[in-house]
Amino acid sequence: MNHNNILTAIDIGTTKIVTIAGKLNINNKLEIIGMCKTPSRGVKRGAVLNIEEAVNAIRYTVDEVRKQTGLNIKEAYVGIAGQHIKSIRNRGYILRDSYEEEIKKEDTDRILSEMYKISLQPGEEIIHVLPQNYVVDSETGVKNPIGMFGKRLEGNYHIVIGQTSSARTIERCVNRVGINVIQMILEPLASSAAVLTDDEIEAGVALVDIGGGTTDVAVYCDEVIKHTAVIPFGGNVITKDVMDGCSILSKHAEQLKIQYGSALGDLAEESKVVAVPGISGREPKEVSVKSLAYIIQSRMEEIMDAVIYQIEESDCLEKLNAGIVLTGGGSVLRHLPQFVKYRTGLDVRIGQPDVQPARPELKEAIHPMYSTGVGLLLMGFENDTHKNDSTGTKSEKIPEFVEEEVNGNRQDSKINVIIKNLRNNIMEFFDDGTDRNM
Repeated sequence: MNHNNILTAIDIGTTKIVTIAGKLNINNKLEIIGMCKTPSRGVKRGAVLNIEEAVNAIRYTVDEVRKQTGLNIKEAYVGIAGQHIKSIRNRGYILRDSYEEEIKKEDTDRILSEMYKISLQPGEEIIHVLPQNYVVDSETGVKNPIGMFGKRLEGNYHIVIGQTSSARTIERCVNRVGINVIQMILEPLASSAAVLTDDEIEAGVALVDIGGGTTDVAVYCDEVIKHTAVIPFGGNVITKDVMDGCSILSKHAEQLKIQYGSALGDLAEESKVVAVPGISGREPKEVSVKSLAYIIQSRMEEIMDAVIYQIEESDCLEKLNAGIVLTGGGSVLRHLPQFVKYRTGLDVRIGQPDVQPARPELKEAIHPMYSTGVGLLLMGFENDTHKNDSTGTKSEKIPEFVEEEVNGNRQDSKINVIIKNLRNNIMEFFDDGTDRNM
């Protein structure tokens, strides 16, 4: 196994922590070679509140992946979310010296670097600066200005901002496990990379990742990211409502939600009743499946109202021709696609990662709950490709005169073939019996 072509990602969520390792196979498809999940401790709504508990959970998943793969994991891509995340739009421009010289990458990089210098509130830092489009003189809506001619170059950017303290705490937790953070990536962007298709991004789509503590939103329109947001509640609040509404333990409420829950009360079975173990030896409680569904629906309405508000903030609600793609552990709730379609009037589908498990026991990686982890790997490989193309570390061609071994047999290189042909021609010249005396 070539360890140089393997990347690792760590998804630190409210309900679970996942470490996942993968590589690109010969078909350029992501192949999962190791994965471990453990219940999250010390994390609430995407923010680390107890460093020791979070470190222990991260260390457990990392050690398990090391055992599965034999890798000495030293670095990883890490997801970041939480209610502290916000996004803004900004525009920058430069005036170029000459109309006659074509626009180069250095020009777009100049504007991009200026975006990192914008004024922020104390304790904030920029996580991502994402180009949307450009204006070259009076030509608007330019996707890639490189190669064009113009005096004034403007760029429109989507900027993701987070709290420095939260980002540094996550980084410190990962570092204490002996792993360097290559890059922190906004989780809704990672989930988008895992489940959205190029056609959906072109048509206009909203990605809604329903996790345990947060619901992440990413809106794509005109083939670019237009809006990102992290809503500070997710599947956990539904579980708590079920726990309070039915007067049962949290673990029973979670199990009840998964096995019998529905996002639409009208579609739940009218007469079905489920027995739930009583607390501390008390008599079992009987819970109506229909009542359970109405409890869940009430909270899902609140979550979707917040999602719709964020989509409206993007000014793209009328342009989402591909509708909404749901992912995350909370997306598998029964009748949720129908509920969201009824609530928004948009097409809805469930998105799951398109990956190739290296072993049968890793087939769980295609579950929507792993979209963020898989997306972190995909964005990591994309980042790695761009980096290597610019530095030449992996893109350099092998010199043609190096001998190659094919199927165990040593083959002549190009220069060896030339030498052999030249030697044969010389031998023929002297051995053809012709009198060469002048």
